[in-house]
Amino acid sequence: MSEPAPNPAATAFPAPTISLPLGLEILRTYSGALICLEIVFGGLVWILVAASNVPVPLLQGWVMFVSLLTFFLSSTYLALLITGLADRINTDWNVVDVLYHLVALLFYFAAFVLEAATTAANGGAHIKPLANSTETVLCITYPQGNVFTVLDPRQFSINVAATIFSFVVTLCYGCSLFMGFKRWRM
Repeated sequence: MSEPAPNPAATAFPAPTISLPLGLEILRTYSGALICLEIVFGGLVWILVAASNVPVPLLQGWVMFVSLLTFFLSSTYLALLITGLADRINTDWNVVDVLYHLVALLFYFAAFVLEAATTAANGGAHIKPLANSTETVLCITYPQGNVFTVLDPRQFSINVAATIFSFVVTLCYGCSLFMGFKRWRM
């Protein structure tokens, strides 16, 4: 008797390629630690921008979109690695890792620049009492440039923290991209 012909659908896809450990062992690697930092600091950017009541929606809308999107995508990616489901999905995970971190790096760099621009464009508004009067006046110092925002001191402080954390997340994505590229080329 001859053996049955193999199913062409079963032989069309290569086995998944992943050079990262699966399960909780991923947390012991630099890549796993960086993904955790991306999630934590990205969540902080999201929370801080939302806490500032988004005073400049035109600029900070992109920051909110990027921080939310990458927070959920990084969380999903880490969950796939921890649960071991990445081994069941037939794809080259090294390429997916590099492409994801490249796109996330570009998006987060743009978000960092926009958040920094929002913070730097603060006009330094403060309330000052008029001399020899009971009236008060809002004094605004115009910064150089075309973009002008009026942030109260609380919003300004929150935006400074969001700018710092978005820079840290950008660095984390850059390091993850570098390490993913090294794994992919090996």
